[in-house]
Amino acid sequence: MFKFNWKRLGLISGLSLALVAAGCGSDDEADSGSEDSSSSVDGQEIELAYVEWDTEVASTHVVGKVLEDLGYDVKLTALDNAVMWEAVANGEADGMVAAWLPGTHGAQYEEYGDQLVDLGTNLEGAAIGLVVPSYMDVDSIADLEGQADQTITGIEPGAGVVAAAEQALEDYDNLEGWEVQTSSSGAMATALGEAYENEEEIIVTGWSPHWKFQAYDLKYLEDPEGSFGEAEEIATMVREGLEEDMPEAYQVLDNFNWTPEDLEAVMLDIYEGADPEEAAATWVEENAEKVAEWTEGIE
Repeated sequence: MFKFNWKRLGLISGLSLALVAAGCGSDDEADSGSEDSSSSVDGQEIELAYVEWDTEVASTHVVGKVLEDLGYDVKLTALDNAVMWEAVANGEADGMVAAWLPGTHGAQYEEYGDQLVDLGTNLEGAAIGLVVPSYMDVDSIADLEGQADQTITGIEPGAGVVAAAEQALEDYDNLEGWEVQTSSSGAMATALGEAYENEEEIIVTGWSPHWKFQAYDLKYLEDPEGSFGEAEEIATMVREGLEEDMPEAYQVLDNFNWTPEDLEAVMLDIYEGADPEEAAATWVEENAEKVAEWTEGIE
C-alpha cells in the first residue's frame, strides 16, 4: 500500500509553540484580540493528491497556492489513478480536484465513491476521445483504415480514456487488428509534438481542457458508436471528516470552480516553460476576484 511521508512535523510544532508564546505575551492583547480564521489555519498540513496529467498538475497547484496563501502547510502528491482515489478514501490524503466523471474515473468512483465526500463539479465541458492533427484527412473513427500504422498512442494503462479506446476497438469493425499502445501522458504529448512537427500521422487518446489544443491545430474524431461517452466533468473529492478538521480548507475546495479557459491558461503557461508553482501563483494573482469567491469569509 502506498505510504505518505508526513514532513515538516518539526516546523508545525515550532509554529505551534510560537503561537502559544505570542498568545501569552500580553493579557491585554489576549483579551482584546479576536480569533480569526488564519490563527486556526497557520501551520496545519493539508495534502492534495492528483494524477500527473497536465490538467491536474495545473488545477491542483492553483488550489494548493490558494490554501498556502491562507496559511496552510500544503503538500501536493502525484499518484497513479487508482492510488489517488484510494488515498483520499482511506484518509491518507485530504482531497483531490482531479475526478473525471462519469467515464474516465468511473471505475474508481464505483469502488471508492461511498468512502469519500463528493463536493461536486469544479469544471464543466470536459471531453475525451481520439484526437488527430487537423491535417489528417479523416474525421470519424468509423473512417479509419490504416492511418498511423493502425496504432492509437495512449496514456497510462487503466486510465478511462485508454479503456474507452480499447472499447472502440471492439465497437468498430474497421478497427480490427488495431492496437492501443499505452505509455504516459507525457510520452503521448511528446509523440504528438514530434509527429505534428513532421506532419506525420498520429492518433492519440485525448482529453480537453488540454494545452495541446492551444499549441497545435487538432480535432476530435467523431464517435458514432459512442465508445467515449458523453461530455465529462471534473469533480472535487475529499476525505470524510475534512469539514470538521479543516473547515476553511473544506470551504475552498467546496467553492473551487473555474472554466476550461482558466485551466488552459495555466496549462499553456506551464507548457511554455513556467514552473507549475510559478504558473499557479501568476494565475491566482491575476484572478483575485475569482479566488475571493472561493475564500469568501475566510480572509
